[in-house]
Amino acid sequence: MRNYIPFLSSAPTIAVVRLSGVIGGRTRGGLNDGGIGPALDKAFKRGKPVAVALEISSPGGSPVQSSLIGARIRRLAEEKNIPVFAFVEDVAASGGYWLAAAADEIYADPSSIVGSIGVISASFGAHEFINRHGIERRVYTAGQSKSMLDPFRPEQTEDVERLKTLLTDIHGNFIDHIKSRRGGKLATDTDLFTGEIWLAKRATELGLIDGVGHLRPILKDRFGDKIQFRRYGAKKGFLSRFGAQVIGDAVDSIEERAAYAQFGL
Repeated sequence: MRNYIPFLSSAPTIAVVRLSGVIGGRTRGGLNDGGIGPALDKAFKRGKPVAVALEISSPGGSPVQSSLIGARIRRLAEEKNIPVFAFVEDVAASGGYWLAAAADEIYADPSSIVGSIGVISASFGAHEFINRHGIERRVYTAGQSKSMLDPFRPEQTEDVERLKTLLTDIHGNFIDHIKSRRGGKLATDTDLFTGEIWLAKRATELGLIDGVGHLRPILKDRFGDKIQFRRYGAKKGFLSRFGAQVIGDAVDSIEERAAYAQFGL
């Protein structure tokens, strides 16, 4: 009732959006701009929040989806003139750190993993296996590069060179984003773009984050004890609300665990 009485001031509100999971559009549980975008829009536009807080726990994933989500956060923040705070939980690595860097300030738990500013492409080679078992591979293409890096044929030097060029260009985009967002905060005596990871204390020293701390204490210290937190998140699909996605959930879980495992999580 208090919010409907114009001459009574209400407590300031902080919108909280959770960005958790592998970044990409292939799995139902993954983070992508289409799924989390509406929640971000509401977080910035409803109730005139004094700030938006991002709870981040992601090992990374798609560079394009990372860029789309990060760009949406910056666009909304600038349109509404609202500060953004990122709070890292287990990990903000690779694309996860891209999202964190979209915030104006970044904080993390002492044991949070931060960094991995690099790009990776992983595949496999099965041509010897299929040859050994008498399996004939038949591929027909129009365009000499259409079957680039086909795992069922021997690796081609020219394919690897083309892939490395793509990875280098994407890495350059990542570096440009971090430099534009963190600016003069970054340490100049350490190469921060090798794909290395750090815990929060060292990440603070390197300028990758702004400090060690948790969401509620930091934001209450900044905006006062009377602040209210309002949470926003992506909507679940109709079937998943009734537990009808058991097989899909199992597959998603395996893929996500594999992504987190590289950081010992």
